[in-house]
Amino acid sequence: MAEKAKGKKEQPQAPEKATAKPGEKPGAKPAEKAGAKPAEKPGAKPVAAEVPEEKPGEKPVEKVKEKKPARVKKKEKPAYTRYKVDASGLTRLRPYCERCGSGYFMADHGNRFACGHCGFTRYKRA
Repeated sequence: MAEKAKGKKEQPQAPEKATAKPGEKPGAKPAEKAGAKPAEKPGAKPVAAEVPEEKPGEKPVEKVKEKKPARVKKKEKPAYTRYKVDASGLTRLRPYCERCGSGYFMADHGNRFACGHCGFTRYKRA
C-alpha cells in the first residue's frame, strides 16, 4: 500500500470484528444450533407461512371459489312480432331499411327509425 496507483483513491478498510471463538477458523460463519430459527433481518419480508400440520380424522379446509354470474345473452325476437295479421292479410309493423333492402327491419326508437345493420336513420314527422 505504499505505492498508490495514479487516478485511484485509496478506500478506508473497515476493522474486522473479533467474533470468532477460540478453535474456529477466522472468517468462518458461526455454526447454527439444530432447531433454532435463523435470525431475521429488520425490514425483510417474512418467509412463506408454514403449512399447518393435519390432525388425523380432520379433513383439510378447501377454499370455495366464487363463481361469476353468467352473461345473459339477448334472444332474437321471433318474426311474428314484426307483422300483424288482418282479414286482408299480413301488414308490416316496421319499415324495411332503404339501403339494405327487404329483410332488414328498422328499429323503432320513438322519434325515429334506425337500421341495426348499416346505421341508416329516418326521422318520424312531428
